[in-house]
Amino acid sequence: MHKMKGQFFLLLQTEDGDLFKVTIDMVEDDNGQPTGEVKALKIKYFDTVPVANSLHILKSGFLFVCVEAGNNEFYQFEKLGDDDEETEFTSDDFPSDPTEDYTPAYFHVRPLANLNLVQSIDSANPLMDCKVANLLDEDAPQIYSICGAGARSSFKTLKHGLSVSEIVESELPDRPEAVWTTKVTREDEYDAYIILSFKTGTLVLSIGETVEEVTDTGFLSTAPTLAVQQLGEDALVQVHPKGIRHIRADKRVNEWPAPQHRSIVAATTNERQVAVALSSGEIVYFEMDTDGSLAEYDERREMTGTVTCLSLGDVPEGRVRSSFLAVGCDDSTVRILSLDPDSTLENKSVQALTSAPSALSIMAMADSTSGGTTLYLHIGLYSGVYLRTVLDEITGELSDTRTRFLGLKPAKLFRVSVKGQNAVMALSSRSWLGYTDTQTNGFMLTPLDYIGLQYVWNFTSEQCPEGMVGIQGQNLRIFTIEDLSRNLLQENIPLPYTPRKFVKHPDQPLFYVIEADNNVLAPTTRQKLLTESTAVNGDAVVLPPEEFGYPRGTGHWSSCIQIVDPVTTKSVVFTLELEDNECATSITAAPFAGQDGETFLVVGTAKDLVVSPRSFSAGFLHVYRFHEDGKELEFIHKTKVEQPPTALLAFQGRLLAGIGSDLRIYDLGMKQMLRKCQVQTSNVIVGLQTQGSRIIVSNVQESVTYVVYKFQENKLIPFADDVIARWTTCATMVDYETVAGGDKFGNLWLLRCPPKASEEADEDGSGAHLTHERQYLSGAPNRLSLMAHFFPGDIPTSVQKTNLVAGGRDVVFWTGLQGTLGMLVPFVGREDVDFFQSLEMQLASTNGNPPLLGRDHLIYRSYYAPSKGIIDGDLCETYFLLPNDKKLMIAGELDRSVREIERKISDMRTRVAY
Repeated sequence: MHKMKGQFFLLLQTEDGDLFKVTIDMVEDDNGQPTGEVKALKIKYFDTVPVANSLHILKSGFLFVCVEAGNNEFYQFEKLGDDDEETEFTSDDFPSDPTEDYTPAYFHVRPLANLNLVQSIDSANPLMDCKVANLLDEDAPQIYSICGAGARSSFKTLKHGLSVSEIVESELPDRPEAVWTTKVTREDEYDAYIILSFKTGTLVLSIGETVEEVTDTGFLSTAPTLAVQQLGEDALVQVHPKGIRHIRADKRVNEWPAPQHRSIVAATTNERQVAVALSSGEIVYFEMDTDGSLAEYDERREMTGTVTCLSLGDVPEGRVRSSFLAVGCDDSTVRILSLDPDSTLENKSVQALTSAPSALSIMAMADSTSGGTTLYLHIGLYSGVYLRTVLDEITGELSDTRTRFLGLKPAKLFRVSVKGQNAVMALSSRSWLGYTDTQTNGFMLTPLDYIGLQYVWNFTSEQCPEGMVGIQGQNLRIFTIEDLSRNLLQENIPLPYTPRKFVKHPDQPLFYVIEADNNVLAPTTRQKLLTESTAVNGDAVVLPPEEFGYPRGTGHWSSCIQIVDPVTTKSVVFTLELEDNECATSITAAPFAGQDGETFLVVGTAKDLVVSPRSFSAGFLHVYRFHEDGKELEFIHKTKVEQPPTALLAFQGRLLAGIGSDLRIYDLGMKQMLRKCQVQTSNVIVGLQTQGSRIIVSNVQESVTYVVYKFQENKLIPFADDVIARWTTCATMVDYETVAGGDKFGNLWLLRCPPKASEEADEDGSGAHLTHERQYLSGAPNRLSLMAHFFPGDIPTSVQKTNLVAGGRDVVFWTGLQGTLGMLVPFVGREDVDFFQSLEMQLASTNGNPPLLGRDHLIYRSYYAPSKGIIDGDLCETYFLLPNDKKLMIAGELDRSVREIERKISDMRTRVAY
């Protein structure tokens, strides 16, 4: 309902998405004022939007549609539909007695007329299935999922990274080594020059309406450049291997030559200070005098090894110098030297590293612990590891070091500015940005969705107020980072029907998706009805199904098999519509030993399927051969089975199939599939997993059953099942004994087979013993042990064991129906278990900390069964959001510092994920 001055109206939505505007006429009194008595109810067609769970009209004139399936939509009201030609129906035209006959009211749907779509907000609800794979051959894998319902379905590719907008790409005459930008004076708003360093020289480009080479800047063009800085009010500094060039505003140049037989190997600058390292291991320090000249400090500090990198921090506001100089040496150490006049170049602290440092950067950044800013030393190693450590602003001590593996190449670090905040750009195999999260003030390190760069620097111009300039090979690139709040990028490929399951090609970067929609006319049926129809309807318009859906038909199915290429074409490359009212129910890619290991696509279908109460006329197994590197399918044959196949899996050169409650093994024949053996389970099979000869059978309402296949006897023998009747939705084998799964009521659990039962099942010649072993309570002879149980609040639709980051350990990654992405991270030490258990207890208690969900947290996480063996990481991460006094109180209870607690929480996530 939306109120306006003197009136109001309601928007109602049907199950097809049609919006109707409802107004109420009131009886007026003698003075013409409306009373509370209703005179008539009026209704008219307004527009059509996706079917919603709720509608919200904002006072600013917008409509938010919380969509039932697919992306949420944000509309703006163009008009209220008062003056259009739509027929308005009034209650006066219909009898008040509902039993009396009346003439039905008809209306015509049309494209949007009163609303304008402003924004579509990405949503993965409902997420039907998901797989993690590295098809792009990057450091970290990508997440591929099928989402949505009906014509609004999509195939989504999720990738960890920040979106980058490229502005300029220009090829250079030679391959540059480094790039800088600089202003001419301190007061300049925009950069004036781009400086490119090559192996044998330096190129200076002016920034204006066009970028062109200039030669009268005072820069030395016959030598490569190591550093460039705008110094003081209006001077420039160029550091090159043979000296330092101080360029005044009047183009006068003061040159400091490097000592004879020595050269400069590293340099660092800020607006008042310059420090260089000589090839002899000496550190030479300069500071700007009151007259604007660079004054060399009398003494030089000689390091024990060769200096690989240096860093000066920015000059703090109100001060004349940065207090510390960081020096990295090839003996795998970083030293902090004092720059105070009383203790210049004295050693303050040292930190040993696992590899020689390749880059250093001292930078002040926002800190979630203190609530203000903290001085950090960022360290890049030749091994590709990045470290961030706190640099004490008083003593120069280094503490609270955190590490992250970036890639195989040496890490380079650059100080940049993004969205008004200081950030660090780390370049290795990929480009990473370290920045402060705006919500938690915590440090984030996220890769860029961009080509790998060799060097990067800030870039500001009138056309690009906050950008970056980078080098990639022989190309110069200027780009911007638009949004720091979204670090998970997604690409969508539209699908015509609701996706059910999908499988990856064993060798090619292709996915095969089965899709099916119930009570929807198939394309062939639609065409047939249109062809046979003799009626001519001039008002009939074919409307886009993404907005208006497909024509309905009770008992009909629209189903297809589609091949999706998410890497090269990023589109659907092949579509095969199923006919005869068949719908696809399962899919797998299976190699058959009898066909010399050739892989075939096997699809299970149901004919005339009714979901509830369950009925069907037949089930089939369709077999297809791959062509054109998997981009086309050739139909081989189909085999009729007693029930729809609900689960398929490749197994030892054959096909494992769940046909209703029967578990069967099939081989590929010339004209149909050949059944080799079978065993009956308790109910409909919904999933299959295997390792060796062991098979994990997921049951629709009887949890999971462990089955062993005995090749010599050609028998499938169940030997262990669960004590709880779980309505399984997904499962995966964590190891040979353990399975992780989820059920329809939103639980995650881990079950493990008893060691003795596992060993007996794998013994040679144990088939007869297992077959005749006594059943226990009408089930298998053995029972599985519950290792972990947790209620995450969403229905799991997929679960798999995988790693998510380069160099990270395996985790149990799961997805939920509402679009949830989650993971279960295994602990490696008892100390961490005790710490997180204590932290969870502190956060879950109501001692000054109200429950996150308005009720007891432990009861919530134990909604259907007691929580066991899992610590709530989501709850632990709320520690970042607490006010400082609550953080200090909890830290005191745990006998730890706030910074230590935050580091442990952060490390638990960043070691394995993002």
